Amino acid sequence: MASLSFTAFSLSSKPSFRSVWMSKRSPRKLQSAAATAAGTATPSPSGGGGGGAKYKGTHMRETKLAEMIEKKVIEAKEICGEDETSDECKVAWDEVEEVSQAKADLRLKLQKKQDPLEFFCQDHPETDECAIPDEEEEEEEEEEEEED
Repeated sequence: MASLSFTAFSLSSKPSFRSVWMSKRSPRKLQSAAATAAGTATPSPSGGGGGGAKYKGTHMRETKLAEMIEKKVIEAKEICGEDETSDECKVAWDEVEEVSQAKADLRLKLQKKQDPLEFFCQDHPETDECAIPDEEEEEEEEEEEEED
């Protein structure tokens, strides 16, 4: 039978997601997770990927999320510089995790060939976000990302 655990902050018989998550995550692990989500980590030998963004707006969203992750990691490192156990440090890494999760969710949708803008673009094909980049534009964007 499962044992019950109580925390000083909760009267529940189950540990909170946050307490379990924070106890298992160190700032270094979060940095690694953030690098993976931002696309700056070393790719795995198995490759991965599949799918891709169909609309220009989705490409822009991927780029913005990657930039946000990098920015949040820098902020978290600055905040946690002296005390990695402070509440401010935990909040900073929570923000990194939230943005990283948003990018991971987007990546999963794209792997399933489910561009999040699909329904919007069916009704509003004339918007800039719904432009469909041709192959040359995609190659140029990939080259620009590799240079950064």
